Amino acid sequence: MLPKCGGILLAACLPLYGGATGSAPLTYYKDVAPILQQRCQGCHRPGEIGPMPLLNYKQVRPWAKAIRSAVVLKKMPPWFADPGYGTFSNDRSLSRAEIDTLVSWADNGAPEGNPKDAPQPVSFVDGWAIGKPDLVLEVPTEYHIPASGVVPYQYILFPSGFTEDKWIEAVEMRPENPSVVHHMIASVRPHNPEYEKKHPHGQYFEREGDPDSRDRSRTFGAAPDSENLQVYVPGGVAPALKPGQARLIKAGSDIMFQLHFTPNGTPVTERPRIGFRFAKQPPIERVRGVSVFNENFTILPGDPNALVQTKVRLMQDLKVTALQPHMHLRGKDFEFRATYPDGKSETLLRVSHYDFHWQLTYFLAQPKLLPAGTILECIGHYDNSANNPNNPDPSSAVHHGDQSWEEMLKGFMDIAIDLNPKTKEIFGTAP
Repeated sequence: MLPKCGGILLAACLPLYGGATGSAPLTYYKDVAPILQQRCQGCHRPGEIGPMPLLNYKQVRPWAKAIRSAVVLKKMPPWFADPGYGTFSNDRSLSRAEIDTLVSWADNGAPEGNPKDAPQPVSFVDGWAIGKPDLVLEVPTEYHIPASGVVPYQYILFPSGFTEDKWIEAVEMRPENPSVVHHMIASVRPHNPEYEKKHPHGQYFEREGDPDSRDRSRTFGAAPDSENLQVYVPGGVAPALKPGQARLIKAGSDIMFQLHFTPNGTPVTERPRIGFRFAKQPPIERVRGVSVFNENFTILPGDPNALVQTKVRLMQDLKVTALQPHMHLRGKDFEFRATYPDGKSETLLRVSHYDFHWQLTYFLAQPKLLPAGTILECIGHYDNSANNPNNPDPSSAVHHGDQSWEEMLKGFMDIAIDLNPKTKEIFGTAP
């Protein structure tokens, strides 16, 4: 399901916007195109998640009123971080001046203006955003996505082929057809012959989802040798590491892909790939992808504001560089909160209106240092009532599960740690 740019503008909003009286009319080329380039075209171009391209006046003009409504209601561009907590380098929310410009332009008939005023077109990368990879691994078999229906999460395991430990300065997943990819997660895990017997390399499989057989005992985790490499969403960007930082993939490791496809009316095939750029110099910090989660909860039928949370104690100093909340269709809001050893508490990120269809990663403008002993909490609320239009079944109790009609509370994080930390353990049980 793709988000829509349309909406109903309340009459009460009308007096709040518009250009100054007597000022020159705003035009597409001079005033609007620069905003669309910076804020919209990354998603609204062929092959990306935006439902229509917004690359030129001919494409934009029919959508002028829809754009006006979307920016006034702050539906677009998608950005859900509460501005009262944290500063993020990839903040794509519009400023008041940008909103006023788009609204005034639409209200005055969306004039084209002089093409000579147009900014230089943005050159988008159709290949790799990280530059030319040193190595590309492609999933060995393609997956056939039907024109309609629900496609369960697919998983595929394949070997990295690394015969020695590799330090990675950049990693990026690339789908063939982003329009049918809701998200992909690439993770690295130690090779396990017994697991491979059950799920051979190169073969797609679905995770077991039987609630009677599911292990619900875990409430947090970060295995020493397993970690996320990238959480991909169309319109997102591959995380950029700072000089001296790198990810570690140990020799003989396997790569696991989790794939969430959304049919778009046309049957297509998909064969994702992943590219790596190797570090040219020995790193001074290791960046890891970890997660804090709760797999032991029940959301009662009809509950409009069910609370699910988990907390961990940090076993070593951590430098947090990125945060990404993850819930499913009943997700309502999500918060990362840190309570420091001196008792002071701080919200690192609060997403007041979680949207399953726009799962964003929030890159901290400045890394946040969390000292050992900090209590880190992930707190989420869920709407399992009939008032939630995305709710698959408000009459059912809901537990943790991989499928969209089940639920998750998971806080993905990128962290920077010492190359030789005093302990390999990252999280411990919180009091």
